[in-house]
Amino acid sequence: QVHLVESGGGLVQAGGSLSLSCVASGRTFNAYSMGWFRQAPGKEREFVAAISWTGSNTVYADSVKGRLAISKVNAKNTVYLQMNSLKPEDTAVYYCAANTISGGLMRLPTWYSYWGQGTQVTVSS
Repeated sequence: QVHLVESGGGLVQAGGSLSLSCVASGRTFNAYSMGWFRQAPGKEREFVAAISWTGSNTVYADSVKGRLAISKVNAKNTVYLQMNSLKPEDTAVYYCAANTISGGLMRLPTWYSYWGQGTQVTVSS
């Protein structure tokens, strides 16, 4: 079992920044990679970014490239999502997830076995 807890969401104006954190506990050594996803009202959950367990490889959705950055500190079992130049369309609940199924940086939610409870990010125009 892997337990994930996100924090750092909130309300910010367009162009502003937020930093999300995800603390992992439990059998974290089973995770191949970690990912961030988001879900806006009435929409499907979508991939945002993923990072390998070592932190050496990352992948991003095209819509966030150059604005959002995923990172991790293994000593703290924590994954971060730094969000800059935020847009109203970034408004969503953001979820942290652990991939314990397969190696590689996966974009589909089905590859992720464990999920956090989510944190709300609202960007006003």
